[in-house]
Amino acid sequence: MSIHREGYVILLISFFIIGGTASGVSFLPESWWILKFLLWFGLAVLFFLILQFFRVPKRVITQNENSVICPADGKVVVIEEVMETEFFNEKRIQVSIFMSPLNVHVNFYPIGGKVIYSKYHPGKYLVAWHPKSSTENERTTVVVEDEKGRKVLFRQIAGAVARRIVNYAKEGNTATQSKEFGFIKFGSRVDILLPLDANVNVEINQMVQGSVTTLARFA
Repeated sequence: MSIHREGYVILLISFFIIGGTASGVSFLPESWWILKFLLWFGLAVLFFLILQFFRVPKRVITQNENSVICPADGKVVVIEEVMETEFFNEKRIQVSIFMSPLNVHVNFYPIGGKVIYSKYHPGKYLVAWHPKSSTENERTTVVVEDEKGRKVLFRQIAGAVARRIVNYAKEGNTATQSKEFGFIKFGSRVDILLPLDANVNVEINQMVQGSVTTLARFA
């Protein structure tokens, strides 16, 4: 396991703030040893949790040109047919993955090909499971087209806690399936918009792993 580069500055700042607070706790009277222990323990847990937000585990990734691979870790919270109006202007199957603060926050390309669309949208910070978060929250939208002309749209959506979306996918870039395209700091959600004839391979409430779990298969 390694630490994502997006976490370096936050971890450094957190280390000094938490370390300084821990030093201050040491000046409490010796008779308050239980309180001191609890405070030190709490500070250690806090730093560990922040560290977890930015972990990058080593994985055996999945690559298959006829499959759509999960772009994020988390729980499947939506599988439904929707009208996609930003790029396709047609009906698509939407699969949404909710990322809790304890999940890995790296995002991965679900298919390989060429990035043909990438756009950032400022917006609100509704809770990530809110039905309107897909269209009203801060988000980025990316579309990748593979060599067979099949297109998949995916969105990084900021939640009530996540206030920083990082998107490395730029129009014209080559997308390598299951490789990193972005990062969402803290909890959030990722939506994937699939062709109507795609065969979805996951179920509601299923826990999935980004770059590993097969989300769907092309017809």
